[in-house]
Formats: sequence, C-alpha cells, structure tokens
Amino acid sequence: MSNRNKKMAFSLAMLIIPWLTVPFMGKNSFFRFLPVASFTNLVISVFALVGNRKRWFITKNPLSPGNVDFSYILGPFFVATLWIFKLTYGNFSKYLITNSVMDLINCFPYFGIWEKMGLFKFKKMKHITWYFICVSFAIIIYGFQYIIEKSIIQAFRTGVESKTIKE
Repeated sequence: MSNRNKKMAFSLAMLIIPWLTVPFMGKNSFFRFLPVASFTNLVISVFALVGNRKRWFITKNPLSPGNVDFSYILGPFFVATLWIFKLTYGNFSKYLITNSVMDLINCFPYFGIWEKMGLFKFKKMKHITWYFICVSFAIIIYGFQYIIEKSIIQAFRTGVESKTIKE
C-alpha cells in the first residue's frame, strides 16, 4: 500500500469510525448537544484557517485539500464533543477533568501519530500551547451550552405561560 493510500485510509477511518458510536448516544442527547458541537466545529475551522495562514501548523490531509482538516473536525472532534457533553454536562468539574484528559491524549499521542503519518505538523505552535487552547476553549463552550439550555428552558416556560393564559 502506497503512502498516499495509507494516509487516505487513515483519514477515512478517522472520519467514519467515531460516527459509528453516535447511535449509542441516543437521539435526544445528540440533538441536545448538536448546537455546541456545531459551534465548536465552526470555531475550530476558523482557527485552522488562521493557524495555517500564520504557519502555526500545516495540514496535508488527502481527504481535505486546503487549510482545514475536515476529517478530524467532523470526525473525532465533533463526536468527542457530543460524547463529553452527554457524559459530563451538569457537573463542571467532571466535564473539565474529562475534557482535560481527552485534550491531553489529543494533543500529544494522537497528533504525534498524525505527524508521523505526514497528515499534520506543528510549526510555530507547540503541542502544549494547543493543549491550553483546547482546555480554555472547553470552558467557553461549556458556557455556550449553559446559555443555550437556559434559553430553551426560558422559551419553554414562556410558551407554556402564554398558552395557559390563552385558555
């Protein structure tokens, strides 16, 4: 198998395998945390564009030609965001510890594998910097999910109250 075919197979596996776990999450959890996972992917995509332009890192994924590695963003990153929120939301310390451990795995051994395969390489950014960016971002997206849930609850209460008044 050629080097390009190995990269292609790895990228496809990285995109597809995480999605095989989503049916075990349940439909309600999936839709509950879909906005925060989508927001996260949008921000990470913009960060990837900026990071590639500033040469903080380079991406050479055959499935995602260009500056954004969608096989990573739409695969493990998206699905991991959904799962972490499903398993820990409502307990911030559990969320932060889980996210910190997952980010540690992501930033060191996982990205190390990518670098060895030639799919990704940190240039002007260090692994530890990316780790602290991810942990900081995890705190922000927890707040994002909190605001979304609070808004949904408020909208539901307002809708129930107005429906009761009309009757």
